[in-house]
Amino acid sequence: KVILPPILKKKRRIDFEILKQQIENAARKAFLEVYEKHGAEGVYSFALYSDEGAMTVCPAVNTMKVMEMADEDDALYYKYEPAEWTYEMEGAEKEFGDICTQLREELDNHDDDDQWFEGFQTKLYSICIEVLEKLRNENFFTKITGKDIFLIFTVSDYEFDEEELKNIIVRLNDNEYKSEYLNWMATWGN
Repeated sequence: KVILPPILKKKRRIDFEILKQQIENAARKAFLEVYEKHGAEGVYSFALYSDEGAMTVCPAVNTMKVMEMADEDDALYYKYEPAEWTYEMEGAEKEFGDICTQLREELDNHDDDDQWFEGFQTKLYSICIEVLEKLRNENFFTKITGKDIFLIFTVSDYEFDEEELKNIIVRLNDNEYKSEYLNWMATWGN
């Protein structure tokens, strides 16, 4: 067996169109699985989220039943912050696991290239938002639940600037959640 020095290892490039389709399929499956188990609890939200290192893509879902127990002072935070949602990383576990493995392998192939990483991170975040937007435009969530669903893409341990976050909310939500979220945003820092 010939062992190549690191410089001669072939750098495989991830195909973002294939990745986007995999994320879409996994998101559909995750939502259906969680809704099947917990739909009676009043599912009102779905998120895709990643991490600052662009190593993961995971789903999250929350329900109105869980929100009934939220402290009134922090209710909007718990309503709209996927890291606090009950059904985080639930649904399509194998599919999302495979996606995360691909991401980590790709990152391992480029572990010392900051410029490459920034482009990769931006593209990954962008396709997650595109997937959510596509599902919304197809009425995927509404057909299943019979009502509007709050959608968001977020990144753990990372903050989008305010305008970016507003754009994500407006792009993914054309419902009462959008105005409530934007009104809540207006109170931040006050």
